[in-house]
Amino acid sequence: VQLVESGGGGLVQAGGSLRLSCTASGRTDRTYTTGWFRQTLGKEREIVAAVRWNGDTSWYTDSVKGRFTISRDDAKNTVYLQMDNLKPEDTAVYYCANPAAGRPFYEFDYWGQGTLVTVSS
Repeated sequence: VQLVESGGGGLVQAGGSLRLSCTASGRTDRTYTTGWFRQTLGKEREIVAAVRWNGDTSWYTDSVKGRFTISRDDAKNTVYLQMDNLKPEDTAVYYCANPAAGRPFYEFDYWGQGTLVTVSS
């Protein structure tokens, strides 16, 4: 299984928007949760948002509620993270992750390489 993130890499001003994409390949099942995580230097990785396989259930950490939206397009094997009203504290490397088949939805086994989001004040 391979996860590839895209959409970061540039500089965005505070208040701006970005959409990150996470495309999965090599999976034979569709019933998996996808999570978006972020990490800054010297800090532990934190989960930002997650969406269940059916797309009907999503979860957000408090600091991004009302600003970020997670969605999935199963036809494209892609999960998106729409980030609006970005703040400098959103600056981080963002990763997407999935559990392996048959694993609990909260156990993330497969990880992408990460994409850098930089928000200037």
